Amino acid sequence: MTKLVFNQTLDFEYATVAQLSPLVQRVVANNPSPFTFFGTGTYIIGTTDVAVIDPGPDNDEHVEAINRALEGRNLTHLIITHTHLDHSPAAAALKASHGAPTYGYGPHGAGQKPSSVEGESVEEGADTAFVPDHRLEDGAQVQGPDWTLEAVYTPGHTSNHLCYALKEENVLFSGDHVMGWSTTVVSPPDGDMARYMASLQKLVERPEHTYWPTHGDAVKDPATFVPGLITHRLQREKQVLHALNQGLNTIPEMVTQMYQDVPSYLHPAAARSVLAHLIWLVEKGQVATDGAPQLLSRYRTT
Repeated sequence: MTKLVFNQTLDFEYATVAQLSPLVQRVVANNPSPFTFFGTGTYIIGTTDVAVIDPGPDNDEHVEAINRALEGRNLTHLIITHTHLDHSPAAAALKASHGAPTYGYGPHGAGQKPSSVEGESVEEGADTAFVPDHRLEDGAQVQGPDWTLEAVYTPGHTSNHLCYALKEENVLFSGDHVMGWSTTVVSPPDGDMARYMASLQKLVERPEHTYWPTHGDAVKDPATFVPGLITHRLQREKQVLHALNQGLNTIPEMVTQMYQDVPSYLHPAAARSVLAHLIWLVEKGQVATDGAPQLLSRYRTT
């Protein structure tokens, strides 16, 4: 298994504004967890008329911190990478106080392929209340006086996930698609491993030299880091096939073996990742199961 090296430090205090570049500031929410690392990083883009990327959770302290950071400036865009509860809910409060419209690919589940897989039960949950005022397709641009953001459609973690490229600085806000501290959970049915892998390959072909994820610090060498994520997932797939060939036919058996060095409280999330791999293997004709792939199904190689 490829050893991925993540940035495990983040120089911040909750509610404190960090100036990351001439056009980018970050405010970190006080919502640390096994899935958010130190917390949600909300990004403020621009100098006068500004955009906020991923306003964060429904947390009064965090909304107040963003408002303090915005003093003397005009909030014109509220931009969402995807609709998990640690990313989009604070947009409602900021929209109410500033009048700025929201932008995103669509509501939760937008872009999801038809599936009979049972619903998601990990991460921070879905923000089903969010519907963007303006829906962005791949390649769409939103602009301010001194900034231009290009939407990059990257389904996989969720079906409505967008990254955003800041043209003036050649950086990418990668949301949860590429994180600076951990691999991304891909949880069916909204999460899709085949689409996640294709979205990673899509980023390999892009020019940005730095990624700013919503969790963790900057990815400074994406040209090496992203291919490493692809290799890591392909090796996980080989582990799944090896487990099946050893006679481990259920996801709980596979997780116990494959994630023995991972704390047990993370095994439910690992199980959904294994399910995502198995769904992809079934789609490719390498694995079979009776009926639709489920967490409690029995699997076999073909």
